[in-house]
Amino acid sequence: MLAIHAVPAFKDNYIWILERGGNAVAVDPGDAKPVEEFLRARDLKLTAVLATHHHADHVGGLAALAAHWRCPTFGPAREVAEDLDRRLSQGESFEIPGIGISLETLDIPGHTAGHIALFGDGMVFCGDTLFACGCGRVFEGTPAQMLESLTKLARLPPSTRVYCGHEYTVANIRFAQAVEPRNRALDERKERDTGKQLRGEPTLPSTIAEELATNPFLRCGEREVIASAEKHAGRRLGGPVEVFAEIRAWKNAF
Repeated sequence: MLAIHAVPAFKDNYIWILERGGNAVAVDPGDAKPVEEFLRARDLKLTAVLATHHHADHVGGLAALAAHWRCPTFGPAREVAEDLDRRLSQGESFEIPGIGISLETLDIPGHTAGHIALFGDGMVFCGDTLFACGCGRVFEGTPAQMLESLTKLARLPPSTRVYCGHEYTVANIRFAQAVEPRNRALDERKERDTGKQLRGEPTLPSTIAEELATNPFLRCGEREVIASAEKHAGRRLGGPVEVFAEIRAWKNAF
């Protein structure tokens, strides 16, 4: 049976560890130390390392882990990232060594120019593009690219479990409620996820269905989201890309 563990790193990162049959795979290891401690505590062998994008808090431990465990590394083809054995692009599938499941690559630029997501077996590892009730900042792309990437993720099956890179959920819900205050699903999500946070539990994974119901960045066509974005902008906005750009800029200063 496959188990997926959230290993905390830095202030609010998660390194995801997939475990099956004594083997383990690390996703987005910004730091090698917490991974090594987790493997040692559970007597696991690392058989692969996966990365979604080049930021240091997601790949900072990749080289050390690969060298120690002599295992292959997988990551984005369209980014400058060292120590990758296989570089992945849209539509490529691969089997994760030691775990026995296949993942498909999705190109999701915007946060970074070559960001990828890895989808399969009812789950998606989406790094810093889609967050629980939020999305990443647009650093290396355009709002149009980011919205297209989020739309691509939103088209995954509703039951898909969303494993993103940071524990931002409760703060993201507060912003979502400012954008869409009459969304009752947000009230329910806030109560549930605040409770998890108070108990020291991860609020992740979420699901695509939950994001479609509560995440303002996936709801740029909803009337209340449009109205809030236009009120914040002080003008009429010309479609979903402008709505997305406005609420992303709003969130940056929230």
